[in-house]
Amino acid sequence: MRTSSGTTARTWFITGASRGLGRAFAIAALERGDRVAAAARTVSRHDFDERHGDRLLALPLDVTDRTAVFAAVDTAVEHFGRLDIVVNNAGAMSMGMIEEFTEAEARAQFEVNLFGALWVSQAVLPHLRAQRAGHIVQISSIAALGGFPSTGLYSASKFALEGMSEALAMEAATFGVTVSIVQPGGYWTDLYTSMTATTPREDYGPLRAELERQWAEGSIDSEPRLAAEALLKLVDSDQPPLRLLLGSMVYDLAFDISRRRMETWASWEQVSRAAEHAVPAAHPAD
Repeated sequence: MRTSSGTTARTWFITGASRGLGRAFAIAALERGDRVAAAARTVSRHDFDERHGDRLLALPLDVTDRTAVFAAVDTAVEHFGRLDIVVNNAGAMSMGMIEEFTEAEARAQFEVNLFGALWVSQAVLPHLRAQRAGHIVQISSIAALGGFPSTGLYSASKFALEGMSEALAMEAATFGVTVSIVQPGGYWTDLYTSMTATTPREDYGPLRAELERQWAEGSIDSEPRLAAEALLKLVDSDQPPLRLLLGSMVYDLAFDISRRRMETWASWEQVSRAAEHAVPAAHPAD
């Protein structure tokens, strides 16, 4: 079966597919003639155009439930026969200063952004390994480029996702499976309207006011379809990269942060190198 772009139709498994970027990804895949298992906490066929017919499978799924994730992946494979592209898009954002987070709030941030993607990755790998092919796409964030005030736990969860995904990429490559990390900037989704927030401490009032001023002056958001178009180019590539930045602001920020880190490392090179001197392993006395 050929798609509208002339490529062979493929099967996608997309989490967080009922809204925002996930929905844009699902629609883009369906409109080119691919098959999509669209998974989300609340999702139904009515969320998409009925003309897609049997090429769409709506799967209600809470990605923090590992057992449910494995069952959903098995259902998708049974329905379509295989999986080709897996997009870990489901995510949540909690705003607050590091000091303000309760244990429950901190753990909840990681449950979706890290563990949800981990469970999906574990669930799909046996199928992709058996095929000796497949592409796992982890949707990260601009927040993984560095830690920023009030998004520290969100950044931490995305840093963790990327660390896990880098290792996964090397492990999965053994079986012909590709892993890519996508770092988007701002898009017009409901991430900001659905996010939670900590109970604010008065001590951080001035910092919050300054952050609000900066965001009002410098916020740049785009249409989700542009991210979807970039994703199609990524999965169509014969040599997809490990990392892909989405947006000029993210691109420039990534280079700026990298330069500043390299400058700092270079200025402390003497201290860094002096901290290493190989010695023979110590042996306990006989």
